[in-house]
Amino acid sequence: MLRSQTSVYNDRDGGDELSMACILIVDDDPYLRELIRVTLSQAGFETLQASNGLRAMDVLAQHKVDLVVMDLMMPQLDGWELCRRIREDGPVPIVMVTARVEVHDKVQGLRLGADDYITKPFELDEMVARIQSVLRRFRIATDQEITIGSVHLDAQTRQVTWNGSDVPIRPKEFLLLYMLASQAGRTVLREQLIEEIWGLEFDGDERTLDVHIKRLRDKFPSDSSPFAIATMRGLGYRLEPHS
Repeated sequence: MLRSQTSVYNDRDGGDELSMACILIVDDDPYLRELIRVTLSQAGFETLQASNGLRAMDVLAQHKVDLVVMDLMMPQLDGWELCRRIREDGPVPIVMVTARVEVHDKVQGLRLGADDYITKPFELDEMVARIQSVLRRFRIATDQEITIGSVHLDAQTRQVTWNGSDVPIRPKEFLLLYMLASQAGRTVLREQLIEEIWGLEFDGDERTLDVHIKRLRDKFPSDSSPFAIATMRGLGYRLEPHS
């Protein structure tokens, strides 16, 4: 069961865009659905509910849903099959919630197309943080294009052009550059960058982020590109467009 908490979760800067999202909660336990609904509502999300996978498909056919939070073990249509059907219809983000802790279950869920996997028990504010993280990653992957001077980023194709020429860029480098560019002029915390790009469960070397920043600086030198990537010591990084 979920661990209760009383504080209302407040998103970081830019959270208003996320809080407008509509979350579909799918679980056959009415108490659990209500607890999740209240928590998400306090965080500013709109919510819809379904007691099983079949009802969830009906809801998805009638409403625009930005993310689905689903249990795995449900009658009539379980989470595995629901995830598969959702993926056949479109790219709606999915967060699985389950008491099953076996690694192969998590792997199966991710292979079916789940964007994150939360095992019970968990803190309610952790659930909100994971949902917001998935929504941000999804927004980065599907948002519109960004242009800074002569540099153009296309999130649909994950391509970057500079003065009309393609710039070779790795997937994580693109996500990092896009995230910084989407918040140009604002400091983005190291923790936020790592969480959004590598995930909440990233346990690698923090220098991974620094290595990717260095690669971006090599590709876009501050003395010739229309922006610089500044280090905000002790905080994170900021993309600063040249005037």
